[in-house]
Amino acid sequence: MTIRRPSVGRLHALAAENHFAISPEEEGSYNALFDRILQQYDALDAVDSNDGKATPAERRNPGRRPDDRENFCNAFVRKLMVAGSGQGPLQGKRIGLKDNISLAGVPMTCGSAVIEFTPDEDATIVSRLLEAGGDIVAVVNMDNLAFSGAGDTSAHGPTRNPHDGTRLAGGSSGGSAAALLSGDVDITIGGDQAGSIRIPASWCGVVGLKPTYGLVPYTGILGYDLTFDHTGPMARTVREVAQTLAVIAGKDPLDPRQRDVPVGDFVGALGRADLKGIRIGLLKEGFGTEGHEPDVDQSVREAASRLQQLGATVVEVSCPAHAKAGPVVWGVFAEGVTATFQGNGHGYHWDGAYNPGLATAFGAGIRDNGNKMPLQAKFNLMLGTYMREDYQGRFYSKAQNLRSRLRESYDKLFDDVDALLMPTTPMKAHKYNPTQSPVDLVLAGWNMVANTAPFNMTGHPALSVPCGVSEGLPVGMMLVGRRFDDQTLLSIAHVFEQASAS
Repeated sequence: MTIRRPSVGRLHALAAENHFAISPEEEGSYNALFDRILQQYDALDAVDSNDGKATPAERRNPGRRPDDRENFCNAFVRKLMVAGSGQGPLQGKRIGLKDNISLAGVPMTCGSAVIEFTPDEDATIVSRLLEAGGDIVAVVNMDNLAFSGAGDTSAHGPTRNPHDGTRLAGGSSGGSAAALLSGDVDITIGGDQAGSIRIPASWCGVVGLKPTYGLVPYTGILGYDLTFDHTGPMARTVREVAQTLAVIAGKDPLDPRQRDVPVGDFVGALGRADLKGIRIGLLKEGFGTEGHEPDVDQSVREAASRLQQLGATVVEVSCPAHAKAGPVVWGVFAEGVTATFQGNGHGYHWDGAYNPGLATAFGAGIRDNGNKMPLQAKFNLMLGTYMREDYQGRFYSKAQNLRSRLRESYDKLFDDVDALLMPTTPMKAHKYNPTQSPVDLVLAGWNMVANTAPFNMTGHPALSVPCGVSEGLPVGMMLVGRRFDDQTLLSIAHVFEQASAS
């Protein structure tokens, strides 16, 4: 094809968008320059990047949308079967993928009515899961474009809580959590930019790990900002989470988020019989946060006592920066996400694997269906654009610089303890309220991230583990560890889990 040449009117619009003007006398020069340089784009468009081999997309059945009777808690967007290698550590395990992870030949919607994209390549972690013997059996529900932690904004409908259908599963990886209690999947993969693995894990009573930043490659997954995108495993047991992490962790040359990637012995770490020698810091500022429910705090304190009985030394520690992390989170989040959206879903200036098809689908979807975006996304894009245009990125830059200070404040605590402990969320699962006002809908989607979001900014591993039940609903405790020491968190959680089951 030949790339369209801009009209004279478009030339003036392009200039105005970049804060300058062109005179009528300059129009001919710009037309000539565009025509000359766009010949190079014509040549680029003509390059065939396919190596001639059949892609997985050409060999796969995309599955189907399950009907209401077989869609447990509305956790599933699509049921299918992509068989794994038939051998390996995940042999026979049934795996569900969040709806923003590329599975070749299977439509991806990101929980929205804005985009629908069918990848022709698997995400790196998908290839690893299949090679390890896992079978991909589902695409699971998520909040609309991942902009809520509640679980009620998906274009496919809200994901209900498995323990109480009047409540929500949490988000944005709500389907990844609820599906684990359906009997149809053993392991799921979630995504986490502010708590989106750990929140639904806590509310649904499953195990969810946000790994150390960069431990698990993000290639082939639609994200928000290269500096705080995380993906990780969720399961009913700590062992299944550890087994999955062992498969998907490790260096991928196509992912610019990764530098040195030390990989621990995640499964071997589960051999402890007790917690003797382990030091756990009960984070003072992680309790009594805004909107907290006293029974949640109490359940986590009781879990701390059980950890102590299992041999751990538990002491209260303080990190005042934890309670003041909100400005850093918002300063990075709003403009970072806006830049990614305005950069057609992948942004610019990084060396790795780009997906031209996804960029086209995402960019065209936002352009053509922008009114179908959720209110949270619209507000974030307005806020991010406002802060960039009126304050020239000053606050994004400042917040990014402050991340190292926040990270160091936690690292100092790890001089004396092996893990931090706090409630995953301040409250139990939200009630589903489809009649709440738009403002309340937005705020209710963000009012549970006080303990989770800071660790997206610092990159420390954070694991949510069920620690109790109150009023018939699960309560999750969150363990946070040193960067690239995910195995210690898994070890502590496994001892706790085994003792709780006995």
